[in-house]
Amino acid sequence: MLVISSRVTIPDDEIEITAIRAQGAGGQHVNKTSTAIHLRFDIHRSLSLPESYKQRLLLMSHHLITAEGMIVIKSQEYRSQEMNREAALERLAALIRAAGVTEKVRRPTRPGVRARQRRTDEKTRRGKTKTLRGKVKPD
Repeated sequence: MLVISSRVTIPDDEIEITAIRAQGAGGQHVNKTSTAIHLRFDIHRSLSLPESYKQRLLLMSHHLITAEGMIVIKSQEYRSQEMNREAALERLAALIRAAGVTEKVRRPTRPGVRARQRRTDEKTRRGKTKTLRGKVKPD
């Protein structure tokens, strides 16, 4: 069972995990052991994920989420299958947690009366300084 938060958990039967052979260098060891993990999670079929999480996940433009609503994670950074499995599950949990965070609504504000007054005063003061930089007229 994958724990996302205190209210949201995903049972193991909703997550499809398969072991595959890792890519890249590694000699004979990489050619004969399946240490990489391929994790698949279908957002539409999930019964334990709340509807709000599903909607936010489907609206995210993330490279791990396909157009069909499938989360596909490949983990091959470690040499052991167990560590790659834990890394893939943690990446899935982090992605779902990120979808659960709602951004604070921004309310546009305006500067106060005193702030506007200070700004105009500074502009006039700056303008007076610039007029003093003109050519000196002989008397």
